[in-house]
Amino acid sequence: MSSAAATLPFREVLRRDDVAPWALTALLFVTLFWQPFASLVREWWVDPSASHALVLAPLAILLAWRRGLVPGARAQPVLGSIVLTMAVGLRFLGGLAAEVFTMRMSLLLAAAALVMFTLGVRQLRHWWLSGALLMLSIPLPAVLLGSVSLPLQFQASRFGAALLEARYVPVRLSGNVIDIPGQRLFVTEACSGLRSLTALLSLAVLLAGTTLKTPWVRAVLVAAAIPIAVFLNGLRIFLTGFLVYYVSPDLGRGFLHYSEGWLLFLAALSILASVAWALRRGEGRLLRQWPK
Repeated sequence: MSSAAATLPFREVLRRDDVAPWALTALLFVTLFWQPFASLVREWWVDPSASHALVLAPLAILLAWRRGLVPGARAQPVLGSIVLTMAVGLRFLGGLAAEVFTMRMSLLLAAAALVMFTLGVRQLRHWWLSGALLMLSIPLPAVLLGSVSLPLQFQASRFGAALLEARYVPVRLSGNVIDIPGQRLFVTEACSGLRSLTALLSLAVLLAGTTLKTPWVRAVLVAAAIPIAVFLNGLRIFLTGFLVYYVSPDLGRGFLHYSEGWLLFLAALSILASVAWALRRGEGRLLRQWPK
């Protein structure tokens, strides 16, 4: 990330610019996009699978504030006006179709258009990490969630059943249903690993943007979050079946079951942080060998 000396603080810009245009723009923006914004915050608050955005969104704004403004950034009002027109059109089309994902994306697109209008594309690239975190804060539409969740359920079921068989637990697998003697385990959408995968991807993007320097190394870290989440979710299913079969059926539900999920997520986060540390060490050696 750029040093504080290489950027211009917001307060310097606000001091020398007229407040009236900013206030009018903010009023129009809130009027037009209040509904998708309010529904988005409401979903963050009530939906556990989207609750990570309660941390991501404020953090994205804080990171943009800390990075400041690029000196010499030039406004691009023509490009900004075009993108803003597209965003407003997308907002109204999403409202007519009652499609909340489209309306929420139009909110981000309009914010990006205002940045282009006042500061240009260069500033938008300077805030790439904040933009990526905000995009990851928007929950996926239900249709896409269903199409992604079901294959993850099947994959996790197969992996968990294979681990159970390796530990001499009699298993019969049928889709996302695992039958063991006296018990039947359903790998539901909540247990598909999609929730942990979304959170891990967000954390991987954050770690990549704050600890790594080269784009391809950052991409490696983000990609590593996928097998980590799939592996640990299969391990969670194995542990559930193993404890239910050998200890007590009560361990497959309730507080202990959810606690197991949180502990494995912390393990996934630790593995991801270790991968980030190893990539940073390797990246440092490569940059010393092949300096720019």
